[in-house]
Amino acid sequence: MDDRHDQEEIYSQRIKAGKRTYFFDVKATRGQDYYLTITESKRRQNSDDSVSYEKHKIFLYKEDFLKFVDALQDAVEYVREELLTPEEVAELDRPREFDDRDRPRPEFERPAFDPNKSEENY
Repeated sequence: MDDRHDQEEIYSQRIKAGKRTYFFDVKATRGQDYYLTITESKRRQNSDDSVSYEKHKIFLYKEDFLKFVDALQDAVEYVREELLTPEEVAELDRPREFDDRDRPRPEFERPAFDPNKSEENY
């Protein structure tokens, strides 16, 4: 059996962005080792008028989470501070309405941490 289908999905969030959709999925291996998959799905109109989706996926392992977040934040700050006009930054900062499907799915909400319980209960 393909091990990729055996991993437990812990959390999932979808973000729609025009013809692209981004999926953020937290999964656990059988040994409860956590990792994140980030998938970009792009809708493509084929020459025969059919639709297909091109997907790109990265796997991010827990030991790299902080380095990844730091590098992403640095890149975003660079674009905002060095490349965009004040008007473009204001547009990025404008509050957005989100589709309910873009919010984390409730069945993946993890209970609050209780220091009196052992970690195995989470």
